[in-house]
Order: sequence, then C-alpha cells, then structure tokens
Amino acid sequence: MRYVDEFRDPKLIRQASDEIGRLANPSRHYRIMEVCGGHTHAIYRFALADLLPSNIELVHGPGCPVCVLPMGRIDEGLSLVEAQQAIFTTFGDVMRVPGRHGSPLEHRARGADIRMVYSPLDALKIARDNPDRHVVFFAIGFETTAPSTALTLKRARQLEVANFSVFSNHVTIVPAIRAILDSPDMRLDAFIGPGHVSTVIGARPYAFIARDYIKPVVISGFEPLDLLQSIVMVLRQLRDGRAEVENQYGRAVPWDGNLPALRALADVFELRPYFEWRGLGFISQSALKLRPEYAAWDAEARFAMPSVQVTDPRAAQCGEVLKGVLKPHQCKLFARECTPERPVGALMVSSEGACAAYFSYVHRRAAAATA
Repeated sequence: MRYVDEFRDPKLIRQASDEIGRLANPSRHYRIMEVCGGHTHAIYRFALADLLPSNIELVHGPGCPVCVLPMGRIDEGLSLVEAQQAIFTTFGDVMRVPGRHGSPLEHRARGADIRMVYSPLDALKIARDNPDRHVVFFAIGFETTAPSTALTLKRARQLEVANFSVFSNHVTIVPAIRAILDSPDMRLDAFIGPGHVSTVIGARPYAFIARDYIKPVVISGFEPLDLLQSIVMVLRQLRDGRAEVENQYGRAVPWDGNLPALRALADVFELRPYFEWRGLGFISQSALKLRPEYAAWDAEARFAMPSVQVTDPRAAQCGEVLKGVLKPHQCKLFARECTPERPVGALMVSSEGACAAYFSYVHRRAAAATA
C-alpha cells in the first residue's frame, strides 16, 4: 500500500476487526499496552476500541515525553531565564507544561524571553543572531528527537558558538518499559511497540520483553489498519503460545535502527546514573546527558542550577494514568479542574498525552451528544 486512504479502507478495517473477533478467546480478558502516545491518539481519533471485542482492553503507556517530565525539571530550566538573563527555547508541547510558578508560556506573559522553536537548529540560529545573549535549548523527547539535538550540538561545537547550551531532558524508552513490567500492580498480556522511537532504535532492543517477560511485542504504525493488524499479530502470538518481537511497521522501522542517528547519539550523549520520571519515580540509566567533551554546551555543567523536586498536585492522578492503572476519565480532576485550556497535569498538555486525546475525541463528542 502506498497512500494513506488505503490504510483507512473501511472494507479492510472491517476484515481486520472480524479477524480480531475470531482470534480473541471469549473466556479470556486481554490487556495490551500501546506504549506510544501517538498510538493513543490514533486509537481515540479513529474510535478503534469500538471495533474490538469487549474483552480486549487497550492500556495507555508512558510513551509521551512531555507527560513523563517531572515538574521540577521545568522549574530548573526556567531558573536560567532569570539567573542568566537567557533566552529560553523549547518545543511547543513544553510551553504549557506547568511548573511551581507557572508554565513557560505564563513566564513569557510576565516578560521573560521564551520562544517556541520547531528544531534545536532554530535555537542555535537564535544564539548566532544574538551573540550578546545566552540561549538555552530545553531539549526533550525519547530517542526520536535526541538525534536532532545531538547533531545541533555537533554543529555548535564546529562553529564554536559560545552563547548556546542545551538543558537535556532526553529519556530512553527501554528502561521505562522495564519499570512498567516490574511494577507489582500492573498485569499486561502484550505490547504494541512504539513506532516513532523505533525508527531510530529499531526492533532489536525490545527482545528482552519477549525473552525475559514472555510478552509478545508488535511494533506498529499509526494508521487504523496498522494498529488493527498489530492487534491481530499480537493475538496470533498469544493463541500460539509465542512471545516474539514482530515488526508491523517495516516500511519505516529497520530491525537494527537508524545507524547514523545512533552513532550521533553515541558521540554526544551518555546515560545518566538515574533520572526522575513523573509517575514512575527514579529509574536508573533511563535518560541522556551530554558527554564531558560537550560540557561547554551543557547547561547543567555550565551553570549552577537548583535541584528541584516537586510533587504533582495531590488530586492529580497523572502517575496512575501513565502506568495504565487508571483511564483518563477516572482521574478526579479530568474535565473539571483539568482541561486543555487550563491543564493541571502534563497529560492534558501534550499533543501525545492520553488525557488530551480522551478529552478531544471522547469527552467532547459525548458532551456534544448530550447537549
């Protein structure tokens, strides 16, 4: 198939749905986690859960980098704006993530120089255009976006741009999945593997899930037929008693990953001993920091930054939603105190957040139907 409408063909979708119905054992309840926030949005957008038997439950995972960012990291990054009179740059999703004293967008409304960029190279250009100001790029994302940060740092080093630094909040997907699997209150039958991050790291890193935890993994694309076919592949493994890593998204994901991107990551980054994740706590070797040879462009090495640990608002239940323990609408604040216009938690902010997806594609439709 070559065109997007082929991946949304109603006839093929019905065939895939019927196949799922035939494969699902009616005496068994299936819990399948889609790790990637992009998959969560596709599931809600296309109402794919409505095409599944009632005994197949899709569980939302921690694959949204903005959602897993602890509030304290926002405060640490924003501290540079005041202390260093720096220009703070970041991606659009971060702009509305709340810290203790407001989001970056609210800080900008108070007069801080905070700018949204589409690429870290945009932040580097701002630094070159403003040689008398320091520019910090608040880097965020899984291995999907980390290569662009790595290549930007290589460029900054090559050009000797002295007024540019990166505050790295890049995280890695495998330790988060392992933490989910080791959680005592989590029971899962299989995983729909993340699509975006796998275009960089490939399929091989998920082998431990099948080998050590005996759970099937199917890496999926983002169209309706991608996801339904992935569920078919998962159910076939479960029916046959197999636990393997399969790659449904072969048109974009090479088994061994994107080797030039992986080399760039290895050149620039190394693993942190530990890193705090919202809802999951501290996970060892789960995030990336700059190597010593890039210390001149490392905001954490270059400036004295406060180590800020902030707990989420007590009523917010972001952690439980991130771990798949609760559905978004089961949070006490959902659609009440916490909405996309006035988010309390990061899961309502991010374009990949489960709460934002549920609000946009389920809650609003239900509210309109009863109005």
